[in-house]
Amino acid sequence: MAKASIGKKLSNFTIPATGEKDISLADLKGKNVVLYFYPKDSTPGCTKEGQDFTDNIRKFRARNTVILGVSRDSIKSHENFKAKQKYSFDLLSDKDEKLCAQFDVIKEKNMYGKKVMGIERSTFLIDEKGVLRKEWRKVKVDGHVSEVLEEVKIL
Repeated sequence: MAKASIGKKLSNFTIPATGEKDISLADLKGKNVVLYFYPKDSTPGCTKEGQDFTDNIRKFRARNTVILGVSRDSIKSHENFKAKQKYSFDLLSDKDEKLCAQFDVIKEKNMYGKKVMGIERSTFLIDEKGVLRKEWRKVKVDGHVSEVLEEVKIL
């Protein structure tokens, strides 16, 4: 699968999602997509990021934009996280890291003094034709959703 790069049409992907379904990029043609990668369900930063997207979901939907969160957690973990936080969008389970590889978000991180490989918080804006328009890497949660919404307004 080709690596994602700005201005290029993305390779299609199909990935398990909450709600007992699979989601394909091809199925989302005609809609903008915000694909945000986060490290782990039910952790403080990941919870806040999801809450910020949920708080702004109407603004994104008004701009024909779908929000999708992605991590390596299981669908069961995602279902619990989504229900507990009342998220109004689907979470995608990338256990085999294929989508993570396509978007190059697996990075070496330092956790409690140990080097580990994990998801670097990153967000990608895909237009209605499946072209990657913008990426944010090493995302800081505060203010991020507002920044993404401003970019959606430009599309």
